[in-house]
Amino acid sequence: MASAAVLYTPEVLALATALARYPLTGDLPLRGAARSPACGSRIELGLACDGEGRIARIGLRAQACAVGQASAAIFAGAASGHDRAALAAALAQIEGWLRGEAGLPDWPGLGAIAAARDYPGRHGAILLPWKAALEALPTA
Repeated sequence: MASAAVLYTPEVLALATALARYPLTGDLPLRGAARSPACGSRIELGLACDGEGRIARIGLRAQACAVGQASAAIFAGAASGHDRAALAAALAQIEGWLRGEAGLPDWPGLGAIAAARDYPGRHGAILLPWKAALEALPTA
C-alpha cells in the first residue's frame, strides 16, 4: 500500500488549490451536488452548456480532502466540450479503474491521483465531480 506521503504529493496539493480558478458563480444555470458517504466529502457544481449540451463553463465548491479537491480540479480542467454521455462513460471507466478492473482511464490529469486507488476510503471523493455533473446535466 502506498504511503500518505506518496498520496499527498506536491502535484495533488497544487491541484487542490487550483479550484480557485473555477468559482461557483450565480450565473451558472445547471446545478448538481454529490456527497461521499464514506468520508463526508461534498462537491457543489454549476455548469453552463452550449446549444448542443456540451459543457462550456464550470464552477465548483468542494469540501473534501486534498484528493477530492484534486479530482475536482482535474475534472474541471478537462470538462469543457463534454456532454452527458461522455461524462457517464468517463465515470464508468473511473469506477472500473478504482475497482481494479481496468487501467487508468484517459481523462487528462488522472495520473496525478493514481496512488489514491490504493485507498478505498478516497474513492468516493474521487468520483464526486462526475456524479455532481451528471446530476446537473439534463437527461434529455
